Amino acid sequence: MKIGILSRNSRLYSTRRLVAAGRARGHRVRVLDPLRCYLKIARDGFAMHYGGRPLQGFDAVIPRIGASITFYGTAVLRQFEMMGVYTPSPSDAVLRARDKLRSLQLLARHGIDLPDTVFGDNPDDTADLLNMLGAPPHVIKLNEGAQGAGVVLTEKPVASQSVIEALRGVYANFLVQEFVREAEGRDIRCFVVGERVVAAMQRVARDGDFRANLHRGGHGDPVELSAAERGVAVRAAKALGLGIAGVDLLRSARGPLLLEVNASPGLEGIEAVTGVDVAGAMIGQVEAALAAGAAEPGKMHDSHSTN
Repeated sequence: MKIGILSRNSRLYSTRRLVAAGRARGHRVRVLDPLRCYLKIARDGFAMHYGGRPLQGFDAVIPRIGASITFYGTAVLRQFEMMGVYTPSPSDAVLRARDKLRSLQLLARHGIDLPDTVFGDNPDDTADLLNMLGAPPHVIKLNEGAQGAGVVLTEKPVASQSVIEALRGVYANFLVQEFVREAEGRDIRCFVVGERVVAAMQRVARDGDFRANLHRGGHGDPVELSAAERGVAVRAAKALGLGIAGVDLLRSARGPLLLEVNASPGLEGIEAVTGVDVAGAMIGQVEAALAAGAAEPGKMHDSHSTN
């Protein structure tokens, strides 16, 4: 089997692990920088070149598309789909997950519980917008932020209004959410592959912070998931159409709350904390999907139908 890894940096831990896991199983694996792929779209077919040569013969591609190249990266991924190449996380699913507002709307429609969230545009509506949410603390986050960047905790109404005014001043799209105090600066990262959670860790924020992201200085611990937590994680990935996803949950007084779904979750932290061969599980999922006839060469691939 010939597998492409869409990644801007072949030296990244996650990319190296996927290459090693694929080759250990006897597959040909090639890292492709999405920004070096260029496309031809025509009525009679689709083509793609890389470094002056056609990209041909791939059975599957695994996207590792960073937020800064979402538009171009998903265009390349979509071209592979149109050329009949299988991917566990289709381009439309990546776009759904990358847009926090859209993903929360879809997840709530599927009956998945999450922190109460509000979204608005006009400054005249800010006071009522915050009244809809309830008393602070409030969590204000950029709609397309990643790794905990662009997330602010405000303790008083005037602070919430000030941050909102500042973000509107730079034309940023943002969400305001309830602060789940009982989570105590902890969340759970569930790594979903196919129909199951293959690994999970609890992330704990560093002292003085409420964001549990490892990139923000937090640390990870092994964690035992409840059946409800596993169910929410798998349902969330499926609702967005992702075959591979990092699903972040909060433990609350009313049960597990969906915090975020990541379409390109990192492997380094979760493999180190859990000792699970997550990269191997990802390659195994691709093998199983292709064995079940997930894609046919030359046949246009239709992404998951959730709008």
